[in-house]
Amino acid sequence: MDFGLVLQTDPPASQVVGLMRRAERNGFRYGWTFDSAVLWQEPFVIYSQILANTTKLHVGPMVTNPGTRTWEVTASTFATLNDMFGNRTVCGIGRGDSAMRVAGRKPNTLARLGEAIDVIRELAEGREATVDGNPIRIPWIKNGKLPVWMAAYGPKTLALAGQKADGFILQLADPFLTEWMVKAVRQAAADAGRDPGALTICVAAPAYVTADDSPEALAHARDQCRWFGGMVGNHVADLVAKYGEHSSRVPEELTTYIKGRQGYDYSHHGRAGNPSTDFVPDQIVDRFCLLGPAEAHIEKLRALRDLGVDQFAVYDMHDAREATIDAYGQRIIPALCD
Repeated sequence: MDFGLVLQTDPPASQVVGLMRRAERNGFRYGWTFDSAVLWQEPFVIYSQILANTTKLHVGPMVTNPGTRTWEVTASTFATLNDMFGNRTVCGIGRGDSAMRVAGRKPNTLARLGEAIDVIRELAEGREATVDGNPIRIPWIKNGKLPVWMAAYGPKTLALAGQKADGFILQLADPFLTEWMVKAVRQAAADAGRDPGALTICVAAPAYVTADDSPEALAHARDQCRWFGGMVGNHVADLVAKYGEHSSRVPEELTTYIKGRQGYDYSHHGRAGNPSTDFVPDQIVDRFCLLGPAEAHIEKLRALRDLGVDQFAVYDMHDAREATIDAYGQRIIPALCD
């Protein structure tokens, strides 16, 4: 199992670079960031510094979208980083949540997302693609390589990930939902004539390592990670609006917890103490995140690995960022690389 670190690009950028360097020293192989131009600093600028200050770390957005940049710009940016530092980038992509909504736009359609996946990959790897009806190719790209991993929750997005993407990003660490969604993605890949085993499966969620499993320690960990249930809730609310509250197409294990949701303030997006996440119960935090002593993380990660998860990406937005990176490097990553 591989491991990734997920950060927001809050200033100063040097701190983001430093945490990524720390992650690489601790055995992490991927460095991911949010991508929302209004809320945080521009990630692709920071990727150049992360790549320059690491030797093997692969970097990319978790996730970008097809609406905030033109597709040839996205492809050229990835290809430039790869030309400078070797093929060490991954394009995580989705319909767009905070990046689109904060700017007053709606998330992209699935049709647009599917087309963008093909175009960005083709252009970034040096092949011709059609953009707005015009065939174009970036002539300077040689031996380019850009895996495109797609974030998804609902049945149609899961199907699109299986049909188009090189990898699937699931932003929660609940074993039941992971099994259900991985099966859906792989079935869609098989139905499309693709090799379902060739898709990389990445689960991303907050992790908080405590010294013990005392009620006090676990309560603090939950409060530091409760924001994640609110972030996931944005996507779940879209699913409920589309399919209904008790649809057979979406598991109730995913949808029922948002009944108390009363809107969402993106100014606190992805941050501990987010006041828009009071509706998230403790059991959802426990299901979606990894909390407790190192042994509890190892046990859950082994269960996820048995379900076919290839990478666990740690959302490290809480008050113990360095300690979490070090705990994973010293105790958890070695146990999962046995």
